[in-house]
Amino acid sequence: MRMRYLSKSIVSVKSLISRKTYFSTMSINLKSPVFAGNPIRSKTPKPTDPFSPTSAFQTLKVLLSGQTHIQEPSSPKFKVLPFRKGRPLAGSTGDLVKKWHLGWLSFGDFKGVMEGSELKLSDDLLVYLGCESKEQKEDDSVVYWAIDVSESISLVEKLGNRQFCFVELRTLMVATDWADDSAMGELAIAGHARSLLEWHNTSRFCGSCGQMLVPTEAGRRKQCINDSCKKRIYPRVDPVVIMLVIDKENDCVLLSKQARFVPRMWSCLAGFLEPGECLEEAVRRETWEETGIEVGEVVYHSSQPWPVGPSSMPCQLMIGFFAYATSFEINVDKSELEDAKWHSREEVKKALTFAEYEKAQKTSSNKVDQMCKGVEKSQNLGSDFNVESGELAAMFVPGPFAIAHHLISSWAHQVSTRGIETQKKGVLSRL
Repeated sequence: MRMRYLSKSIVSVKSLISRKTYFSTMSINLKSPVFAGNPIRSKTPKPTDPFSPTSAFQTLKVLLSGQTHIQEPSSPKFKVLPFRKGRPLAGSTGDLVKKWHLGWLSFGDFKGVMEGSELKLSDDLLVYLGCESKEQKEDDSVVYWAIDVSESISLVEKLGNRQFCFVELRTLMVATDWADDSAMGELAIAGHARSLLEWHNTSRFCGSCGQMLVPTEAGRRKQCINDSCKKRIYPRVDPVVIMLVIDKENDCVLLSKQARFVPRMWSCLAGFLEPGECLEEAVRRETWEETGIEVGEVVYHSSQPWPVGPSSMPCQLMIGFFAYATSFEINVDKSELEDAKWHSREEVKKALTFAEYEKAQKTSSNKVDQMCKGVEKSQNLGSDFNVESGELAAMFVPGPFAIAHHLISSWAHQVSTRGIETQKKGVLSRL
């Protein structure tokens, strides 16, 4: 009889095997999932360091204490990234090969841009993002901040004169060259910043007493102003399970499509974790609710921050699994999905081959470049997923920016599911 629940030691070994398979078989090799690998959050500085949140915020308060002339600090240097309605400021190289970059402003430039705007600058508006420091070279240290300038319409024109514009994070995500470590790092920074700023926007009042919440610790948490409450609120994380449901006997996987998807796109099932529920239970429940398929074994694959969801849920964490089906008759919940079907390994491989993700990336990069020049054009990126002959592919799956792509790709490029199971048993037998 097949075991539904395994010991922690066996699960950990399976996780290692799964992750090894993930990194060796994915169609586009990434050092870390998109929106992970943030280069300015790799280490937490000591409170006494001049670039730590505490020390940097004290410097910031001095600079914004009402002086008529504000000088940019010599050490550490400050850089600010403005956001407007969830969109980070960005620019483009304008070269033959278009590459976007975040619109970082030095503190002095930022202060100059803010002068005369509708937004009154104060220290509680700036959120600490992280630091970049070199050992024994504090003069080269940089502290990064983000700020929401949605209330200031005049800044759009001012920054536009500098060939900057506010761009949807999803657009930047598609426009990113996955082989460019620097661009991937900036995308991770922008994702982290959007999550924090959206959390600040949606967490304005205390859930215990109803009084206002104010930012503390350089915007890394909030606290109730009521002296009898003083409740501390930390940035929320919304865990989402995403699973590739596998029929091992027939060597196929269950893919679904939603009404909001672009035509011909199929993806994995997904759903939010509920209170009092473990991850494996969420995988089984969501699969059953949406498709009527029962799931037995659940194997962890990888995870990914996902800051491009709705503003009401800015801090999603996608937690990916392989889920092995024990029943196979599909009964789609039409309120959740448009359709769900079993797809063979060959069909999935064709979907991965036909989808021209590089073409979509170039199209989006050109769009960002045009926007920064003041020429915004609407473009349906879904239309770029065509076969080489120019005909539309029968189906495609999300691009390499999504964990769904890597769940699907890693399964599709395995020799066989049974082969992986044999490999696992061999490893387990040697424990």
